[in-house]
Amino acid sequence: MSEAVSRRSALRLLGAAGAALGAAGAGGCVATVPPGTGPGSATSPPPEGGGPPGAPRPARAARVDALLERLTLEEKTALLHGRPDPASLGQAGYLPGVPRLGIPPLRLAEGTAGVRVAGPATALPAPVLLASAFDPELAREYGRVLGREGRALGQDILLGPNANLIRTPYAGRNAQRFAEDPRLTADLVAQVIRGIQDEGLIATVRHFALRNQEQGRGTVDVSIGEQALHETELRGFEAAVAAGAGAVMAADHKVNGVHAGESRPLLEELLRARWRFDGWVMSDWNATRSTVAAITAGLDMEMPGGTHFGEPLRQAVRGGSVSEPAVDQAVRRILGTLDRFGLLDGRAPRRPPRDPVAGARTARRIATAGAVLLRNEGGTLPLTGAAARSIAVIGPIGAGTSGAAGVPGVRGRVTAPLTAIKKRAGRTATVRYALGEDVHGRPLPAGLLTPAVDLDDRRIDAGRSWSWTGTFTLPADDEWTLLVHYSGQRPDVRLDGAELFPGPAQPGAGGLLGTAPDGLTVRRHTLALKAGPHRLAVTARGGAGGRRFRLRHTTKATRAADLAEAVRAAKASRSVVLFAHEDAAEGTDRAGLGLPGGQPQLIEAVAAANPRTTVVLHTSSATTMPWLAGTGAVLQMYHPGQEGAGATADLLFGDAEPGGRLTQTFPADERAHPAGGDPLRYPGVGGREEYTEGIQVGHRWYDVQRVAPLFPFGHGLSYTTWQYEQPAVRPEGGGLRVEFTVRNTGRRRGTEVAQVYLGPSPDLKLAQAVRALAGYRRLTLAPGEARRVTVDIDRRTLSSWDPGRHAWVLGTGRREVFVGRSSRELPLRTKTVVRSR
Repeated sequence: MSEAVSRRSALRLLGAAGAALGAAGAGGCVATVPPGTGPGSATSPPPEGGGPPGAPRPARAARVDALLERLTLEEKTALLHGRPDPASLGQAGYLPGVPRLGIPPLRLAEGTAGVRVAGPATALPAPVLLASAFDPELAREYGRVLGREGRALGQDILLGPNANLIRTPYAGRNAQRFAEDPRLTADLVAQVIRGIQDEGLIATVRHFALRNQEQGRGTVDVSIGEQALHETELRGFEAAVAAGAGAVMAADHKVNGVHAGESRPLLEELLRARWRFDGWVMSDWNATRSTVAAITAGLDMEMPGGTHFGEPLRQAVRGGSVSEPAVDQAVRRILGTLDRFGLLDGRAPRRPPRDPVAGARTARRIATAGAVLLRNEGGTLPLTGAAARSIAVIGPIGAGTSGAAGVPGVRGRVTAPLTAIKKRAGRTATVRYALGEDVHGRPLPAGLLTPAVDLDDRRIDAGRSWSWTGTFTLPADDEWTLLVHYSGQRPDVRLDGAELFPGPAQPGAGGLLGTAPDGLTVRRHTLALKAGPHRLAVTARGGAGGRRFRLRHTTKATRAADLAEAVRAAKASRSVVLFAHEDAAEGTDRAGLGLPGGQPQLIEAVAAANPRTTVVLHTSSATTMPWLAGTGAVLQMYHPGQEGAGATADLLFGDAEPGGRLTQTFPADERAHPAGGDPLRYPGVGGREEYTEGIQVGHRWYDVQRVAPLFPFGHGLSYTTWQYEQPAVRPEGGGLRVEFTVRNTGRRRGTEVAQVYLGPSPDLKLAQAVRALAGYRRLTLAPGEARRVTVDIDRRTLSSWDPGRHAWVLGTGRREVFVGRSSRELPLRTKTVVRSR
């Protein structure tokens, strides 16, 4: 649907951005942006929002210029790259500052769903769960928690949020993103940034741009057409600039032939000249590939070290290949942003104490608000009466905390779901537990090892090493999975001379939990072993801080026993809550869309034994469900954060309403999705990837291709029932105003997300969506209550990007407006005529 473009045309298209996106306010209503206005227009001032009040711009500029005059070249370049922190707080990056001039050191922390430092921090729900609430004001509060905690924990810059779209369900970092839809992503990114910067922490929107997968993330060359680029991926970044983001992180791959961190069309012509971004651009970690090309294209800061922007940059200036004014410009952008946040003259507010109680309260509110009830047959949920007094809890994360938070490196207080369910069910209830599938393994039987040795909990002191070589004798042929749990450097484990766990650990690889309940890293290796003796050798080194490791196993026999135990527990109980999981993280994409390991078979067996089985999904992205028909209910919790167990119990027992709706379409199978079956589209061929779906991202692709999804974008069930009535639409403020009535027709209070979609313009000869999300409203109504809802559609939403004009053009003519509960459940339809002014 979108045109492939050459590098030459890419330079032209990136230089024309058009009017900026109008960012949404509470409830998804957006102020109309008349033509020729907004942060991206030629006459508007650069954004001042999204941060604490600063000195007037002229005073800031004068202060920065005065500092520049006093800085040496060495000091200037020291501000343009990271260094090791002599007093690290466990954060991702550090800049030393210039103490003699009062320029402070800066600490940069990962902060997608919690501030990742050495100390404890609130583990918030994953952004995809936040997004499922369809609530921009809640997104702002999410940002405020990140901002408060970041400053309380000694940080100055937060590396987040992530404005990339959920383009493919295979992407390993989908949990860190918001949605497949450009409009919803833009709304939420803007509010998270405002929340972070409300608290005085500098937000860094990333990864600019088109970082939509992990496979080949540093090398793939993404080819995208001009219309698709502006209408899809750029919207979130444009909204971030309009919200006042202090920093932008450049992606590490190529965009239309040029590395993003060396792309003048992206960084100078689009980001700065057209959107008037006045913060600074940093590289992704270890993603700077040059000195001259990068700094002249507009990259200001290399992280985390100075391979290119340290001594090589100084040599380039002395040799004349980089002008010192180019260095000054990069330093000016950084210092100007620091001054805006009060970091140069002492105006920054004092660092607050960390408030873990407030953080936990917000985390629980978000985990509850974003939970999506995908299926609920025969009143399986909420649990009431006898079903609430006899419950089987099944699954490894049901009794543990590993994987519940889903925030690597963030240490918040996490409760096990089993504990929360037992507490809510009460003392008179019977709550059984069965493991279902052993993902962490059992100790190796001592009788199989000669000479005898304990390999289940070995501690190696700092500076020491330990080794054991012996015989591992099996009584029968079997399929074994050997697991090593370890801290620090992985032990070397060899069976019959072959290394079992070669190469570096890949978090999320294989989908099974990559971390043990006590925090040790877990690696697995499955192989068929013959009966008789095998040679086993283990070597471990203590390193600088000491190490721990253990060697464990599962077999076909142990797996069959675990499954049988789960079936017995299900048969003995009135209801079942089965926790299923998939681990996914940075560095690797998912191998498939199904649940990993033996979980599909476990669900089928348990649901066959007890049809009142609720499957609670702790997964990162869309999941295929061949087992769906046998279940009673499915509750999507993604990675719910430290308060996920309590929120899940509230939802299961009906103390809270599942108010979330899907922000990504769930495909029916591995081939029926926008990136399925076309390797050029994903993951790329020969290092090149084409976004041939064009503007038809996410739910738009399903509509234009007439493919039925498993669950559509916007889907989510409720514990009550809803009726939509009396649609009306009229011109308003250069856009459209849509009105309709939502009525709670059930017997209990409930939360609904009303969604408005817009049909194509008959007058535009451009690719258009069959239906594009135009607005939404989250509302809570009492039984029988009705409310008149208003959603405004702004001029930007009514427009398309014309690659011939390199501008937004209004989609005039008779257009259809749809209202309902999801992209595929739209009971109200009306038409209006859009006219140019």
